[in-house]
Amino acid sequence: MAESRTDHHGLPTRDDRVVVMGVLNVTPDSFSDGGRYADLDAAVEHAVAMVAEGADVIDVGGESTRPGAVRVPAAEEIARVIPVITRLAAAGIVVSVDTYRGEVAERALQAGARIINDVSGGLGDPAMAKIVAQAGCPWVIMHWRGHSRRMTELAHYDDVVTDVLDELRARIDDAVDAGVQPGQLVVDPGLGFAKNAQHNWRLLAHLEVFVDLGLPVLLAASRKSFLGSLLADDAGDPRPTAGREDGTTALTTFGALAGVWGVRVHSVRPNVDAALVAHAIGAAR
Repeated sequence: MAESRTDHHGLPTRDDRVVVMGVLNVTPDSFSDGGRYADLDAAVEHAVAMVAEGADVIDVGGESTRPGAVRVPAAEEIARVIPVITRLAAAGIVVSVDTYRGEVAERALQAGARIINDVSGGLGDPAMAKIVAQAGCPWVIMHWRGHSRRMTELAHYDDVVTDVLDELRARIDDAVDAGVQPGQLVVDPGLGFAKNAQHNWRLLAHLEVFVDLGLPVLLAASRKSFLGSLLADDAGDPRPTAGREDGTTALTTFGALAGVWGVRVHSVRPNVDAALVAHAIGAAR
C-alpha cells in the first residue's frame, strides 16, 4: 500500500485512495464516542490504533459540536486537546485540531498539530484567519451558520446546494482576503450542521459542485443522525450510532468516486477498505 505524503502546505495526499481522517474526541459528550477517550493514555492508544489501521490524519477535538451541545471555556478545551496533540505529534502522527477558537488553534499548532479543522469556516472566531495565514497550515473550512444550540432553527434554505455553495464561496473569499493562500484551504459542505436529512442527501447527490470549486473536499458523514434515520427499525427508532458503520463506508465509497480529497470517520479500517475499492474502480475507468 502506498504511503501518504504532504504538499508544500502540509496537507496529506495519496495516490492509491482518498485520505482518511480518524476522529478522536477527547470530550465527555460527543454524539458517538463521548467519554471513551477522555483519559490521555486511552486517547493516545486509540489514535495509535487508528494509524495502524491506515488513518492518515488524527483529528483531535475537545468540544462537542453535536446539535444542542453546550460550549466549554477555551481553557477547558485547551486542557483536553494539548496533552494529546503533544504526545501524538511527538510520535510522528499527523494531527489536525477540531476547533473554531483561534486561541485553541494557535496552542495546538505550537504543540505540533499540522491542520486546523474549523467547523465554523472562520465565522466562529475572526482571529482564526490571521492565525492560519501566519502559520501557512492547511485549514478546513466547513459550511456553518451558527452554534450547535441553534442548528435546527437555522436549517432553512431556498436551494440547499446553491445556498451552501454560495456561502462556502464567501468563506473562501474572506479567507483569501485575510491573507490565506488558496492552496491552504479544504472545504467541507457541513453535513448535519444546520441541515435536516433531506438537505444532507441533496448535498451528497451534488457533491460534484463542491469538488468543482477546485479545492480539496472533506466529507464528514460518519455515523451522523441522517444515517440513523435512514436505517431506522420497523418502529421508526433511529439506528444507534454504532450500527451506522456500513452506511458510513457506503458514503466513503460514494464520496471517493465523486472526487473528494478525504473522509472523516470514526472507524478507520472499513473506510480505508472502502476507499481502496473506490480508487480501484476509478482507476479501471
